[in-house]
Amino acid sequence: EALEHHSPDARVYVLVHKMDLVREELQEQVFQEREASIVTLAGGRLRVSCFQTSIWDETLYRAWSQIVYSLVPNTAMIEAQLHDFCDQCKADEVVLFESTTFLVIAHATVAPHADAHRFEKISNITKQFKLSCRKAQARFESMLLSQKYSNHHFSVLFAILSKNTTIMVVTSDPLVYHASVLSNLTALRGTMTNLLK
Repeated sequence: EALEHHSPDARVYVLVHKMDLVREELQEQVFQEREASIVTLAGGRLRVSCFQTSIWDETLYRAWSQIVYSLVPNTAMIEAQLHDFCDQCKADEVVLFESTTFLVIAHATVAPHADAHRFEKISNITKQFKLSCRKAQARFESMLLSQKYSNHHFSVLFAILSKNTTIMVVTSDPLVYHASVLSNLTALRGTMTNLLK
């Protein structure tokens, strides 16, 4: 009642945790029952979003990413800027992460990806790399990964975009040079400054 009275526009996020303890074939049914119960308790007057989570898979990361995504102001404008940046760099994908947790803030994807859990995997790998940098008393500023196999080529650039964000740029065009991506990134920093405050 207090939330409804003092913050009628508030969003309520509920993590239905330990879903891994429920038999797999019953998980969706149990989650829907819990969600219906929670929505009923809210009386239909509050905006409630429920997420089924577990520490043993990517669901917790995905839930927090969706929560952060919904709380970031100007998300549509940020994603429009990322799409423009994608076009300028001829990138396949650009992802903006929060620098500490590596939760996804926004992204622009041109080429489809089969792996729906790639952001969670990328986040874990990058956080481990940052921890290694910290242990070596080195500061993470950027990282470039480049791979060529058979007739395929791809590069992944991680760089700090702002005080609180890190950007990942994925390119598969071998004619796109690292220096040109960095140059476009410098220009992007200038246009994104106000959006990321």
